[in-house]
Amino acid sequence: MTTVQPGGGSMVRRILLGSQLRRLREARGITREDAGYAIRASESKISRMELGRVSFKERDVADLLSLYGVDDGLEREALLGLVREANKSGWWHSFNDVLPGWFQTYVGLEEAAQLIRTYEVQFIPGLLQSEEYARAVFGQSRPVISEEEVERRVSLRLRRQKLLTEGANPRLWAVIDEAALRRPVGGPKVMRGQVQYLIDVAEQANVVIQVMPFRFGAHAGESGAFTILRFPEQDLADVVYLEQLTSALYLDKRDDVDAYVQVMERLCVDSLTPERTIDLLASILKER
Repeated sequence: MTTVQPGGGSMVRRILLGSQLRRLREARGITREDAGYAIRASESKISRMELGRVSFKERDVADLLSLYGVDDGLEREALLGLVREANKSGWWHSFNDVLPGWFQTYVGLEEAAQLIRTYEVQFIPGLLQSEEYARAVFGQSRPVISEEEVERRVSLRLRRQKLLTEGANPRLWAVIDEAALRRPVGGPKVMRGQVQYLIDVAEQANVVIQVMPFRFGAHAGESGAFTILRFPEQDLADVVYLEQLTSALYLDKRDDVDAYVQVMERLCVDSLTPERTIDLLASILKER
């Protein structure tokens, strides 16, 4: 039985519970169709439950556990307790007015991650943005949004950043293309503040920043920005997050994840070391 670590997001609990139910069903040789019939649901609902993409009803899970032959009281209670935890709302739900549904999933996964590896091309990664830089990014959104919504989005971004200094303190490893440092988002003053912010944040023990310099030429990150999330629960596979204009992709198949892990490792090898990255940031600061 896997124990969920304190502070894990409800999204991760749903994924973990779903994976446990799938293993129990497969061990008994029961089809999704038969499992669905047992709880008066469709085969597709069982599939969504096992992927952690829907909320769980305690009665449904109890019926499935009985179908799967889980009679041990402690094991049943552990899984039913996981149902109650999985259905709790995370802090980010208070930002529903500015948080798209597809991004709520990411914030929940990010909140529970043990290691966050990210590669960015156009912008500084959200977890490393200064307040003024974030405000400038949102201020240039299309379609144009109100000042009130800009401030709400900035508040959400700053709240996400507390992840690095409060609670579980996951490790963040960011590779930033030099293009993001040279693009004058918000103007020279905002960029000076952003570069200084990167220098300051890089001093944290759980943060590693590398820059992929222009002079390297073509490199492994040809597919664009992506993030890889790893969790403390051994039963949970790594997740690759790919953001699009109005949606996002979440990849957890082994072959897909391995391909992105290889790209990330190549980027880390070919980029400036963390020490030389600080030197570059300092030189950019002098230029500005």
